[in-house]
Amino acid sequence: MNKIELTSFADLAADKRKVKEVFFNQINSIIDWEKIDKLIKRHYNKGVSAVGRPSYSGLLLFKITLLQTWYNLSDYEVEDQVNDRISFSKFLGLSLDDNCPDHSVISRFRTEMTKRKVYDKLLEEINKQLVKHGILVKQGILLDASVVDTLRKPKGKTEYEVVIDREEDSQEEQTEEEPQKENRSKLVKKEKPGVDKEARWVKKRGRLHYGYKQHTATNEEGLVLAVITTAANESDTKHVEDVLDKIDTENYKSLKADKGYKSENNDKVVKEKKLKNHILHKAKKNKKLTRREIEFNKLISKTRYKVERTFGTIKKQFGG
Repeated sequence: MNKIELTSFADLAADKRKVKEVFFNQINSIIDWEKIDKLIKRHYNKGVSAVGRPSYSGLLLFKITLLQTWYNLSDYEVEDQVNDRISFSKFLGLSLDDNCPDHSVISRFRTEMTKRKVYDKLLEEINKQLVKHGILVKQGILLDASVVDTLRKPKGKTEYEVVIDREEDSQEEQTEEEPQKENRSKLVKKEKPGVDKEARWVKKRGRLHYGYKQHTATNEEGLVLAVITTAANESDTKHVEDVLDKIDTENYKSLKADKGYKSENNDKVVKEKKLKNHILHKAKKNKKLTRREIEFNKLISKTRYKVERTFGTIKKQFGG
């Protein structure tokens, strides 16, 4: 949104507070946002909204998605946090008189950028700049998955309709002497208007979600290296190689991930990438973990906890 360049009384009052925003100030001063903005505008440029107001800029919305990744926030949560936190609104360039874009706007932006596969290019550009300034230190890679709900989920009961399977292809090849095959009927789900057809249902911690799963790889400081988005019901084990292929793994030491990513194929992938395998072991059917595997899991979990604590502490210091 085009911001009026006037300082409000709320901004003046906020400046007097000792808000810890070192990280956001550093990121804003180091990153060449003009390059990022140009890249976004090639794929997203909404101009004016339906009611005639200037639409929110793609750069603003992208920076909001960065906050979501850094702080593990949903669309609803990030909207509330931006409206509440001075450090967040300043990072985005919003005056305290401005409201954060609605959660539905954030959701639509992320969906569009994901479908256009622009996020990889944006992260690549940001990481290139961070490496140049010596901020992105290549240590271990931390991989984690989170479910992102979509607003366009099915409502009400699932409805079915009977359709005829005419087997047109096979009937075209039949000769007159051959008996006509019977048409078979089958039940199919009715497509409801406005529903996101690419999203899927998944149950996590006893709660149903309809949306996508985001696999995010970060370094040990929590800076994002790569993101893969899939339907929510897809197994974590399928996408370790996809994520690592997006990262220059040559100078990284290890891959840390929870047991949801454990598989023989992923062990092979990590070995081929010449990374230390720090994916947690998981028990197999009728086969418990060995004492050594249990101790390994405890050690790696402590390391992952330290990484998460480090990132959490950094965020607090940065005014989160």
